[in-house]
Amino acid sequence: MIQVTVNGHPVEIESGSTLLDAARKAEVHIPTLCYYPRLPSHAVCRMCLVKVQGAQKPQPACKTLAQHGDIIETDTSELIAFRKADAQWLLARHPNDCIRCEVNGSCQFQNLVSEYQLEDKWPKLPRGSAEHPEHRLTDHTSPSIWRDLSKCIECGLCAEACGEPGQQQNIIGFAEHGEGRMPVTVFDKPLSETKCISCGQCTLVCPVGALIETPHWHEVLHTLDAHRRISAVQVAPATRVAISEEFGMKPGTVSTGRMINALRALGFDYVFDTNFAADLTIMEEGSEFLGRLKSQQNLPLFTSCCPGWVNWIELNRPDLLPHLSTAKSPQQMHGALTKRGAFAQSLGADFANGKNEPYVVSVMPCTAKKDESVRPGVSGDVDHVLTTRELARMIKARGIPFSALPEDDEFDNPLGESTGAAQIFGASGGVMEAVVRTASHFIGREDSLPLEWQQLRGVRQGIKEAQIPGIGKVAICNGIATLQKMLQSEQWREEYVAIEVMACVGGCLGGGGEPKSMDPDILHKRMQAIYQIDSQAPRRRSYENRDIQKLYATELEEPNSERAHELLHTAYAARNSKRLLLMRFLDCVDRRDGDAASKLFHPDALWSTASPYGDIRGVENIRALIQDVLPPRQYGPKYVRHTMASPAQQDDLTVITPSGEHCVFTIEAATLNEGTESRKVIRKLTRRLL
Repeated sequence: MIQVTVNGHPVEIESGSTLLDAARKAEVHIPTLCYYPRLPSHAVCRMCLVKVQGAQKPQPACKTLAQHGDIIETDTSELIAFRKADAQWLLARHPNDCIRCEVNGSCQFQNLVSEYQLEDKWPKLPRGSAEHPEHRLTDHTSPSIWRDLSKCIECGLCAEACGEPGQQQNIIGFAEHGEGRMPVTVFDKPLSETKCISCGQCTLVCPVGALIETPHWHEVLHTLDAHRRISAVQVAPATRVAISEEFGMKPGTVSTGRMINALRALGFDYVFDTNFAADLTIMEEGSEFLGRLKSQQNLPLFTSCCPGWVNWIELNRPDLLPHLSTAKSPQQMHGALTKRGAFAQSLGADFANGKNEPYVVSVMPCTAKKDESVRPGVSGDVDHVLTTRELARMIKARGIPFSALPEDDEFDNPLGESTGAAQIFGASGGVMEAVVRTASHFIGREDSLPLEWQQLRGVRQGIKEAQIPGIGKVAICNGIATLQKMLQSEQWREEYVAIEVMACVGGCLGGGGEPKSMDPDILHKRMQAIYQIDSQAPRRRSYENRDIQKLYATELEEPNSERAHELLHTAYAARNSKRLLLMRFLDCVDRRDGDAASKLFHPDALWSTASPYGDIRGVENIRALIQDVLPPRQYGPKYVRHTMASPAQQDDLTVITPSGEHCVFTIEAATLNEGTESRKVIRKLTRRLL
């Protein structure tokens, strides 16, 4: 330990601490814009400069190590004048658009301007450079993440979060120098055309509104205000232990009841728990896992509930797709049951007869869940996805006193009951621990195996593993960077029988849609809360969920049954593949979305339907057939989809139609150039009945 003095306050700190750590220990506030506790500090913004006695010039507090005996001043007139001038320079390059900005009220730069009452000192300076107009400032192409670089302050945190210190995806990096410097995507591509996995860690660390989750909350709020549709919302486990931070409450505060009350006050008719579907996921995935163990095929099994991880494998290693569990994520299972199960039938004749469907919203800690909700094969089961941060904005917009709400409300049933196993889904290692709890029951070992597996817990980045008697060795990859390191060798193929992968460090608790926090221990505090909920649950194994038992008895028969596969399982395809083009096209046909389907075809495309409709030539005729000629789509329990006969074989274009027929497609693809952009489209599509 060493001793330093900050603004006259002596404090004792650990050796290796920074001047910023010392200031915070002394409860002295120093503004920062480019600092984030879990990423390296580069002292880019210079807002945290402090005076150290004996030093020739001010030192950046975020990266300067404290020395024993240091005497530090943070509030001299020179330092304050510099911070004001520095912020005014940033203000000259920043739009005065706070009133419409998604991070209005939670923007570090806005706070700084307000605190110092800064005024524009210089004329507004344009962003980018005339020499490189390809550096687009606005990009709304991703279903998960929006970019508005006119608001960027060049802190570099997004590049760090996406780069080697963080997710190691390297989608964002800096280009140009001086006034033209800005973070751009690989080859200046729209985010949707890169290998971005939608994890949203860039949005989590962005101190301004340059990178945000694709906002859905405006439309959700307007739909609730109109109250023309029966609405249902599901809430993920990581949200209930983090949303309290948005209202100034202690990190790790469990706010399940307050959150339910707030959702009812917003106007939702039904408030369900995603944990119900987490228990269901364990039943399906656990049964699938034991089936693979028995057949010794496609082992190890990779968990599939993290959409960022699913995006990664489809983008980078489609050869490994057969290892993915075919079970949908809890969000998508819950959406399918809410819209197409017994609940929808109970809402009235129009819902049971396929003329109507409930409006379904999910609240997730994850930006990639927005991406997941529009995947072919599941699109439409969840209408909108809100992040934890977006839910907080809705609550604030309606003036609901969240902190004062009672903590005594409960989720609606039958899609609201859950066990402790479902609660721990939000933490890295929780999915695998939940699988082990139920798998041990399926093999008759639950009485001889422990309920808690401490080896699989914790926020430490890296691989965690455990040997499960009667099952084998399982592993946890905490963060996508850990997974990439594991795949550098082939040892994992022989060593493990199952592997959990969470794209974000800490799992959903560290998801890109969670509240932004400068607390270096925030993941640990949230994780403690999750495991506390589990420890106090009356039932802690997924198979003990009584409503899950009723669901199988009345609707699904048994885990991995044909009906269960229809509602609860999915298929995968490599990005930019013919299989993915086909899956997107069939999704458009099922939803009768001719406009979206037309974007998948070459203008002179030919579609041989092998049906009374014959051969359809030209994109406009294809659009018209889907939109205007085919029978109108039905909703709810009457809605059925085309499904891929094989869940992961990339060359297999065999399809099962809604009527149960098997057919095979062949695709001739072409590249369509549109200005500086190009995309893969269908030139000829041929359908043949088997």
